[in-house]
Amino acid sequence: MANYLRLSRLYLVLLAIVTVGRWYLGNVAHVPYAVGTDKLSIVIMTLFASIFYGAFCRRWQGFGVLQALTLAALLGFMGQIVVFLSTVSSYALGIESYFNFPRAMNSDVPLSLGSAVGVRAGGMLGNTVGSAIAGMIGWLLGGLLPAGR
Repeated sequence: MANYLRLSRLYLVLLAIVTVGRWYLGNVAHVPYAVGTDKLSIVIMTLFASIFYGAFCRRWQGFGVLQALTLAALLGFMGQIVVFLSTVSSYALGIESYFNFPRAMNSDVPLSLGSAVGVRAGGMLGNTVGSAIAGMIGWLLGGLLPAGR
């Protein structure tokens, strides 16, 4: 686990940048959700990171498919922890943010905290599995990379 967390450092920096960016866009710059959400998406960034980590760790770390899948699942889980905590923080602070915006939770109307927690828990499971699958795809594509020195 320590090796996975060590390898995840770059992802964690990117996750922090994207998270701060989402808070900034929605709460400081007041960019409408529909305009800004796709510019800085934690889910999309995590899926791409899972693909790249799977590929590069296969080629240059000698990872097997299960190791790549595990690392990618960890990336997905960490991203969703940030989404979950940001959602709960939005409700606790009584502010509207990209994290508690109805469309962010596949709803047409604002959700209660309890409902939002349920949606985010489902997202935690779904996005962790999705990241693991992306990591496996990355591992498969990793065979296309040149061998390290």
